[in-house]
Amino acid sequence: MIWMVPERGDIMPEIHNEHPVLLFDGVCNLCNSMVTFVIKRDQNATFKFASLQSEVGQTILMKHSLPLDHFDSFYYVEGKKLYTKSTAALKVAKKLDGAWKLFYPLIFIPKPLRDIVYSFVAKNRYRWFGKKDQCMLPNLEMKKRFL
Repeated sequence: MIWMVPERGDIMPEIHNEHPVLLFDGVCNLCNSMVTFVIKRDQNATFKFASLQSEVGQTILMKHSLPLDHFDSFYYVEGKKLYTKSTAALKVAKKLDGAWKLFYPLIFIPKPLRDIVYSFVAKNRYRWFGKKDQCMLPNLEMKKRFL
């Protein structure tokens, strides 16, 4: 990752990363479990991670003109493209090791229908899975995968 910080402080830094980036709610237990799940099934270290609450996460949200205080979606950023909700999840599944690629054909279900299920889980994730008081701190092994 390369940070290009402009001369003027009122312009956000630009992030260049050759790896796809997964943005997640850093206090959500379900989301943190998803990160661990992906890392275990990403033997080639394809993905990098950042919590939505982190400086990197906030910068990416700003770059894509997204709200900085709504953490109800998982985001997948590849190049200049940002995918949300079920599309993000299916794009990740397509790149995971093992049979997870077999879920990708669900992409042909219209996004509004897929996102109904995604949004229902997202709305209830804290109640069902709990949340932390602060963003997770990755262990040393995981830390190299975070931006």
